[in-house]
Amino acid sequence: MPTIVFASPKGGAGKSTSAVLLATQLAGHGVAVTLIDADPNKPLSRWAKLPGKPKNLTLVADVTENSIIDVIETEGRKTPFVIVDLEGTASMMVAYAISRADLVIIPVQGSYLDAAEAAKAIKLVRAQEVAFKRTIPHRVLFTRTSAAIRTRTFQSIEGQFEEKHTPMFETQLNERDAYRALFAFGGTLNALDPTQVSNIPAAILNAHNFTREVVDLVKPKSASKRTKHEEVA
Repeated sequence: MPTIVFASPKGGAGKSTSAVLLATQLAGHGVAVTLIDADPNKPLSRWAKLPGKPKNLTLVADVTENSIIDVIETEGRKTPFVIVDLEGTASMMVAYAISRADLVIIPVQGSYLDAAEAAKAIKLVRAQEVAFKRTIPHRVLFTRTSAAIRTRTFQSIEGQFEEKHTPMFETQLNERDAYRALFAFGGTLNALDPTQVSNIPAAILNAHNFTREVVDLVKPKSASKRTKHEEVA
């Protein structure tokens, strides 16, 4: 079953938010998901303790450098999707998780610092490809972008990735109040209160488009479960 890993050596790039959005969108379409919280700060564990976690979403937080591979493989036998949120450093745990990934998602904000850290993550992916003699698909995901404005800095960074033939998601995760609200109130985007959180429908559509793109990327790896997965698209 597909293992999707969120990796970036830089903290605050949007790994945990992106992981929760993907996991809850999949769960909302009836797909069982395991979410592995491998970040020492445990942001996903805090979210999961709030009300509203989908019943078909399992959170696993007790992972170490020595156990991460076993946990990924064990959970992969239980649920169609395994999603791993890693710590914001280049550690052996990060390398081990990447080595088992069917897709590595590298969140990047529109800054040169984030772009430089993303380049480090890509190098780490390529190092694991050499070590394990397998191709590891990866994509840069721009996060916290404006839905209306493409800044010159963002365009420059995007252009640099294109010049280096760095694969990027077409969908960008915009800056949304609803995404922050998930970590304040728990649950899913669909369960948020529109009297407390602004523009929820736009956030849902954005998260849906991201999820659909992820499913399309990993679909060849999940032919046996294709009926369920294609419902997301």
